[in-house]
Amino acid sequence: MKTPPTPYVRAIQVPAGLDVADKKIVQDMQSGDLVITADIPLASDVIEKGGHALDPRGEFYTPDNIRERLSIRNFMEELRSGGVETGGPASFGQGDRQAFANQLDRFLARQC
Repeated sequence: MKTPPTPYVRAIQVPAGLDVADKKIVQDMQSGDLVITADIPLASDVIEKGGHALDPRGEFYTPDNIRERLSIRNFMEELRSGGVETGGPASFGQGDRQAFANQLDRFLARQC
């Protein structure tokens, strides 16, 4: 994977394994860092370490909403493992891109 030529982005390869990349992200991040992820358990770990977690659809995970998101995720996982077809998320559209861009812009403006 190619990364843009900037000092703000770097690529790191981790060994194969369950949640190895997530653990590396949390290990390397610092309080106040921004992690963009749709992975709710990763977002929870980021928040627990004092970071900010932004969903690619433009919603910030917060200490106030992460427990609910984890509960819903776990419930849906139980349904799926029991054979219930739950469907997936809605397709990613222009409104999602715009919501993400707006949230990211607000976040970056607050950091300056």
